[in-house]
Amino acid sequence: MEIKRASINASALRVTVGAAVPRSVWHELHEADPCALPTQAPAWLDCLVAAGGYQDASRLYELADGRVALLPLVRRSYPTGGSAILQSMPKSWGYGGLITPDGVTADLVNTVLDDLSTTSALRVRIRPNPLHLAAWAEAAAGRAGVTAVPSRAHVLNLDGGFERVWRSRFKPRTRTDIHRAENDGITVDTDTTGRLVPVFYDLLIRSFDRWAAQQHEPVRLARLRGRRRDPIDKFRTIAEQLGTRCQISVAWVEDRPAAAVIVLRGGANAHYTRGAMDDSLAIRTKANPLLHKVAIEAACNSGCRAYHMGESGTSAGLARFKGRFGAQPYDYCEYWIERFPVYRADTAIKSCVKKMIGFHDA
Repeated sequence: MEIKRASINASALRVTVGAAVPRSVWHELHEADPCALPTQAPAWLDCLVAAGGYQDASRLYELADGRVALLPLVRRSYPTGGSAILQSMPKSWGYGGLITPDGVTADLVNTVLDDLSTTSALRVRIRPNPLHLAAWAEAAAGRAGVTAVPSRAHVLNLDGGFERVWRSRFKPRTRTDIHRAENDGITVDTDTTGRLVPVFYDLLIRSFDRWAAQQHEPVRLARLRGRRRDPIDKFRTIAEQLGTRCQISVAWVEDRPAAAVIVLRGGANAHYTRGAMDDSLAIRTKANPLLHKVAIEAACNSGCRAYHMGESGTSAGLARFKGRFGAQPYDYCEYWIERFPVYRADTAIKSCVKKMIGFHDA
């Protein structure tokens, strides 16, 4: 792929696209940005490409004032061709957005939005790092063709190390539950080779069934949606591509798996990206708090600055659970740049279907 050079605005010098982006530069930017997430690393994009259906469309911005920033981006490829959909990142693939050692500012986001608005893509979808919410909101405000989609995430600050997090940020009840799980003999097995992927996936299938009941959704439909969004080969690919940066932990009650989490590490941050459980075991044994304690302690010991706990949406239950570890809510937005109002039409259709089947978000 050739380097694309374009004059975006007065402050932009050059844009390099896709495979032409030097991996060495990407690695350097990712390592130098204290807010960079594992899902913004080049290895994560390799996971999307290896899982099938995506092509590298990342954009490296070199500005006239010396700043350099990178937007991890994938292009959805279709056998029939047609207009592309660009995403950073696709749904169920974590956070995208900008990485730069100079900090994400509103003027930088403005430059990027100007550039993305000139592409031939039918739609561009950006899910930025929630910690950069202010810069993206300021830059996107009042822009024609840009739809802001409200979302909420929770992030735990790890400053001060694990002892400080344990004593000052974990709630007393959470510490009590963890001690109970440890005293009851709940064990945690952690692996970075992919050995535990089948165990995790079996628990995930059980979780599909539980979510179906909570959401008043037919079980067969929930399993179909879940397997399509998260096939087992996706997790095998992630474990293979990321190696030691993908940590799968399983809590065992005697010889039975009760709960599991997948935590990614990269740059200066950790990201709890998936969780699953057998609720008949996990709830009464307090397996989930113990799992997160182990993951948070490992993140602290590896020098991470934050433990991202992912999307919470409007779920009060998820917000309470994450808050028990001291994670703070961040109300941010995804951004859709569209030629046609696809987002609103898609939302209307989904709302209609949900009403027909009695679905409600848990």
